[in-house]
Amino acid sequence: MTVADPFPSGLFDRLDNKPDRFFYLQPRFVTHVDDVTIQALTTFYGERLFIGAEILDLMSSWVSHLPIEPSLTRVAGLGMNSVELAKNPRLDDHVVQDLNDDPVLPYVNDSFDFVLIALSIQYLVQPLEVFKEIARILRVGGQVIISTSHRCFPTKAIRAFREQNAKDRIQLIAEYIRRSNGFGVPELLDRSPKEADPLWLICGTRCA
Repeated sequence: MTVADPFPSGLFDRLDNKPDRFFYLQPRFVTHVDDVTIQALTTFYGERLFIGAEILDLMSSWVSHLPIEPSLTRVAGLGMNSVELAKNPRLDDHVVQDLNDDPVLPYVNDSFDFVLIALSIQYLVQPLEVFKEIARILRVGGQVIISTSHRCFPTKAIRAFREQNAKDRIQLIAEYIRRSNGFGVPELLDRSPKEADPLWLICGTRCA
């Protein structure tokens, strides 16, 4: 029996292949799920984060969905629009960088306890390179937490997120973690509130 290739040809194709800096030139002060689901994500973060943690909000914007508690030592942000990042009240520092152009993260090894990717994983065209970088900057025992739902900017989302069902998309994200050196078995969670946008979480813990 042949095992299906999780990365078939064209999986990361997009309808709009122009450089992302043009698409994200203007700030967009929007959210990508409804308020009930945002609160579910914030609640989950509150369960996982710990006092004094250092966090990277990767693919960040004007809001990070973080809880008030626990108190954090540092929240760094990396995103596409400087105006959005400057408006984010939770960020202690931020960097503007297009990961689809340059997947190398501008942080030293073992810098963070958590890397969060909230509702934006569908835009990465070099996910394996990015996740290898995430493993590099996470401390041993640190976690990457990816949240995803059913909405996107369709012209910028990879083909997998336009055409695959939710189960296959979640498994694809888990495969990013599996293929990145240093992570344990991915943890898959469904924290979708009733009668609201879905919320799926894929977590990986750095073990080496």
